[in-house]
Amino acid sequence: MEYNLADLFESVVDVVPDREALVYLDHPGTGAERRLTYRQLDTAANRLAHHLIDAGLKPGEHLGLHLYNGVEYLQTVLAALKARLVPVNVNYRYVEEELAYLYQDADLAALVFDTEFSPRVTGALTQAQKLRHLIRVGPAEEGAAPVGTVAFAEAEAAGSPGRGFGPRSGDDLFIIYTGGTTGLPKGVMWRQEDLFFAGLFGGDPAGEPVERPEELAERVAKGGAGLTFFPAPPLMHGTSTLTSFVAFDYGQRVVIHRKYVPEEVLRTIEKEKVTSVSLVGDAMLRPLIDALHGPLRGTDLSSLFSVSSSGAIMSQTVRDQLQELIPGALILNNFGSSESGSNGKATDDSGPEKGFRLEVNDRTRVVDPVTHEMVAVGEPGRLAQRGHVPLGYYNDPVKTAETFFQRGSERWVLLGDMATVDEDGIVTVLGRGSQCINTGGEKVYPEEVEQALKSHPDVYDALVAGVPDATWGSHVAAVVQVRDGAARPTLEAIQTHCRTRLAGYKVPRQLVIAPAIQRSPSGKADYRWARSVASEADAGEGSGAALT
Repeated sequence: MEYNLADLFESVVDVVPDREALVYLDHPGTGAERRLTYRQLDTAANRLAHHLIDAGLKPGEHLGLHLYNGVEYLQTVLAALKARLVPVNVNYRYVEEELAYLYQDADLAALVFDTEFSPRVTGALTQAQKLRHLIRVGPAEEGAAPVGTVAFAEAEAAGSPGRGFGPRSGDDLFIIYTGGTTGLPKGVMWRQEDLFFAGLFGGDPAGEPVERPEELAERVAKGGAGLTFFPAPPLMHGTSTLTSFVAFDYGQRVVIHRKYVPEEVLRTIEKEKVTSVSLVGDAMLRPLIDALHGPLRGTDLSSLFSVSSSGAIMSQTVRDQLQELIPGALILNNFGSSESGSNGKATDDSGPEKGFRLEVNDRTRVVDPVTHEMVAVGEPGRLAQRGHVPLGYYNDPVKTAETFFQRGSERWVLLGDMATVDEDGIVTVLGRGSQCINTGGEKVYPEEVEQALKSHPDVYDALVAGVPDATWGSHVAAVVQVRDGAARPTLEAIQTHCRTRLAGYKVPRQLVIAPAIQRSPSGKADYRWARSVASEADAGEGSGAALT
């Protein structure tokens, strides 16, 4: 047995077959739900895996998942792993042109998709030369699905319920596509053994990683049930899928919703006695806080042991509000990426005054992006991680060479985040290097300004971008969503507030009030949108009436 995700899952199934593994709750108010034990989920994945093999798909070929959350999503990931196919996540927000690029770039041989995406799938197929097997989830819509598409229920029914698969390897691949808001999406290629240790904590986020693959099931057999993990963001983002597999490695239960509806999330936490819920940043957390202050006031959240955020920074303001509402829960501001897995978590004093400060793991360092040497205390560099890191970007040797490097016997990945490190080894994240604003020769990182903006009582959400400026090269522009019922803040009021938390050159010189801040379904920032909105507003104001 190797550190192969399908082998590890099956080893857990064999020791707790009748334990509940997966709960799917539809909403709002339909009452529809599905509950599967570990044995039932394993059997369902076996059936689909055998169908894929019978359809002629070979080990190493790529299978796309163009799906909302559902049993079918995790079942398909497991089926792909069992059949030694490579699962590839597809962003369901993509339009036809973006889908065509991803289908082709990822060399998809098979695709499982929700029926409502049929028109976009049909349009994108013309550029996906290798895509030859399609499976549709949901009822057919006449004339919508491409010719030859197989219904998911039929595919599942046709496959054998037993295992009977050949040997697998820790070298088998798992690809996570990332990007799309700051550039073209890129497929991060993980060996499953590396992903198990870097993204799944070696089987134990709270303790020591296993030393043998067999040890995972041994630990599960000795432990009990009682934990319920609730990944609230879309499974198409790596964070939620990996959270589900962390739960499976524990032999515990996973709860999922089709889509994120804050009120339904809170009702489910109460109903299912959820112990750990994961979200992405302020965009997902603020609506929960609003609901707890309003229509869902008094919801019983006493079962919660932890609320974690990763993929986008949780502001100190939101963290404080959440802690007040759920005093018994740990509020975890985690930090990681598709290229690194987990890097660490925010310190208790992380916030607008001291910056976004991290306690990093022993595999994470701050290095010079050119020499790859460790930077001195206080000197800016790039975050990097060693050891269990991806092999590179699929179909992109140039970007792979820029991002991954060898140092001695260890492989490293150079992350996009600029940072410094202090005498105690605490890392302060400055922000994404690609989003850095150069204004009058000074560097400003949007995340730092956003933290300050979100601490303003009238600001609900905010993004910061650089806008071309004849005098400064670029100026700092704030795109702000105002809290419901709050007064519309002026640029002067925003500047006064920020000057108590930021150096003068970081203070926004332009303010744009937007009806809502555009983010991905998981809450990640869309900086291209913010830059476009701010630039259009600046052009409309002629000589810069909103500037100081």
